[in-house]
Amino acid sequence: MADQSWLTEFPDMSRRELLGIRKTLDGAYRDFSRAYGDQIEAFFDPLLSFLVWFENLLLNTPWWLVLGVLAGLVYFMSRSWKLCVGVSLSLLAIGYFGMWDNTMRTLSIITVCTFLAIILGIPVGIMMARSNRTQAIITPFLDIMQTMPAFVYLIPVVMLLGIGKIPGVIAVVIYAIPPVIRLTNLGIRLVPHETLEAATAYGATPKQRLFGVQLPLAMPTIMAGINQTIMMALAMVVIASMIGVKGLGQPVLKSITNQYFTLGLLNGLAIVALAIMFDRVSQSYAKRTQKHLGGDQNGQ
Repeated sequence: MADQSWLTEFPDMSRRELLGIRKTLDGAYRDFSRAYGDQIEAFFDPLLSFLVWFENLLLNTPWWLVLGVLAGLVYFMSRSWKLCVGVSLSLLAIGYFGMWDNTMRTLSIITVCTFLAIILGIPVGIMMARSNRTQAIITPFLDIMQTMPAFVYLIPVVMLLGIGKIPGVIAVVIYAIPPVIRLTNLGIRLVPHETLEAATAYGATPKQRLFGVQLPLAMPTIMAGINQTIMMALAMVVIASMIGVKGLGQPVLKSITNQYFTLGLLNGLAIVALAIMFDRVSQSYAKRTQKHLGGDQNGQ
């Protein structure tokens, strides 16, 4: 019988090789963070300055003025007095229970993260819609981003930038950006080919077809992606609080570690209220946009 001792030695050898690979990768990332961490941190300084300014603006502005501006924005996007009153009452309840400041901090970082996800995600979705090869390359990365546990995103950004607002923003954007990319791609691809042919027949350039035909018709689908991005960003609030992001997530984390049931419940309900507000407003805006497009298509 042939010598089969290698069958028992191979697992140990594999473990040694795996350990060596892990040490090599850990060392390479550590060296990278030490060599380029300061430059990367300096690159994000303008974003940090804007985030701090926006947070201070919400915190230092009188509550009644913030409430009025938010109610005005809600009515502008939804054209619904009922939704406007509901949002106002929810914010008043949040202030009554002493969670106004943390809510403004959460609102500031969620707003910034959402805008970053939109600015970065929509162009990527457009590129995917215009090229099957680009879609084939980017889709596996989106699959990884959506299935990777949220805590894993905190490891590289904390090692690279430490704790604070910017690592939290980066982690939230990475976690929340896939829906807006996917649904932008889907919405553009669902635009009827006959519509594009008609636009081409009238002499529209590719740029005019994109901004005048494809994006307006895909807007309801894109808004659904933005809605999901906002929900996923809010889901990261508690996790991001573990690396120093202030807001409603920190009291929830504190309630977990100290068993403060009421503190966690109230702040959790405040996060739910924000999620419902964002969801209803974005859905109302998408429906209003769809009605407008339907009216245009019917010749109204």
